[in-house]
Amino acid sequence: MNPLVISCSLNPDSRSAGLARQAHESFRQVSNDAKLIDLRQTPLPICDGGPSYQHGSVGPLAAAISDADPILLAVPVYNYYGNAAAKNLIELTGRAWTGKVVGFLCAAGGQGSYMSVMSLANSLMLDFRCLIVPRFVYATGEHFNEDGSVNDTIARRTDELCETAAGLAEAWEQAQAPAGRAEVN
Repeated sequence: MNPLVISCSLNPDSRSAGLARQAHESFRQVSNDAKLIDLRQTPLPICDGGPSYQHGSVGPLAAAISDADPILLAVPVYNYYGNAAAKNLIELTGRAWTGKVVGFLCAAGGQGSYMSVMSLANSLMLDFRCLIVPRFVYATGEHFNEDGSVNDTIARRTDELCETAAGLAEAWEQAQAPAGRAEVN
């Protein structure tokens, strides 16, 4: 298992980054290979369908995504949608997402946009045949401590998401493996 958590917020005071840190710590309990990528530290160009794919950050990100399973996206919710940086990441790294198990951690301003990641999930499912974890974490301001860490309820839910994602990734890998062939003498 090679879990990857991507923090998609560009805000220096990001709450979704706190969710990403919590998920990374949870994955580290089961895999020393768990990685955390923070888009605040990995500048990306806006996808233009051309030269942006050659940007120096795109290749390493695509390789990290290609090598990972499962992947959790920690996204802030703006205007009832996962942020543009998450969509831009997917557009720039495209086929690296093919066949991945993907889950979501969402930080939002209110309870009303809990279905905000569905368009990202649909795109990943339909364009790249990703298996979307049906459990996700949705947190609002009340779920965060003053230091930006998550409260116990969200920490527990994040642990459950990581366990579910890891289990699905293992099952998905086995299901995708070619069936054994009987030897013919």
